[in-house]
Amino acid sequence: MQGGAARAAVFGISDGLVSNVSLILGVAGANPASGVVRLAGLAGLLGGAFSMAAGEYISMRAQSELMERELDLERTEIHRRPEGERRELAHIYESRGIDPGVAHELATEMMRDPEVALDTHAREELGITPSSLGSPIQAALSSFTAFALGALAPLIPWFFATGTAAILASVTVGVIAALGVGAALARFTGRAVVFSALRQLGISAVAAAVTYSIGKAVGISGAA
Repeated sequence: MQGGAARAAVFGISDGLVSNVSLILGVAGANPASGVVRLAGLAGLLGGAFSMAAGEYISMRAQSELMERELDLERTEIHRRPEGERRELAHIYESRGIDPGVAHELATEMMRDPEVALDTHAREELGITPSSLGSPIQAALSSFTAFALGALAPLIPWFFATGTAAILASVTVGVIAALGVGAALARFTGRAVVFSALRQLGISAVAAAVTYSIGKAVGISGAA
């Protein structure tokens, strides 16, 4: 669970970084007032973070409700037809190579306590761990925080600098953040740290360059 949460956090930071550095440089490319860039960056941070949080909440809520429904059905079956469920559990153990006699003894022992029976059936038959369904609210807050952290990095310079200086500082912060995120992703993907860091930097750089170019073109067009 902790590994999954850490992985989700790193990917969330990556999403926030790529999304907002592209937005900030795209707007900056049109050469507006610095306040416009700050506003766009804040809007991108909050809009993206709320979007990520809402999506994660809905996804986790739907998954939890589906799993809870499956558990309720399994609980009912254990109550109504315990012998059938005992045989079903024994067959599962047998299919995994356990001696039939031992499998039936083990299934009988598991079925003595309804809660143990439910937990066992959930794990063995449904692939669900009843005590680890996850919290939709916690997942939403984690997604919001991770995205916001990534999106904040390229925005920080615009609170202290303007114009070309802010753009260069934003690019510098974005490069450092991208390399750091890529290195962190290597832990979960199994890729070499250097490869993962450069890949993350490349993705961020391409996205930022494209949006900056578009912003530059639109800005020139608008001025004309």
